[in-house]
Amino acid sequence: MANVKIQLKKSLIGSKKDQIATAHTLGLYKVGDVSEQPDNPQTKGKLAKISHLVEIIQD
Repeated sequence: MANVKIQLKKSLIGSKKDQIATAHTLGLYKVGDVSEQPDNPQTKGKLAKISHLVEIIQD
């Protein structure tokens, strides 16, 4: 199964608690953090929830 690289582009300050928790479950804590996650429906749902804060990096 393929993986997806995700980078946190905007600060979590001022975000809702559930959005912050979602970012933390993806391994994103500070602006600029990059995480590699499996490309599955669970990850896509998390990304949809915080799509305005992250960027998907294409290889």
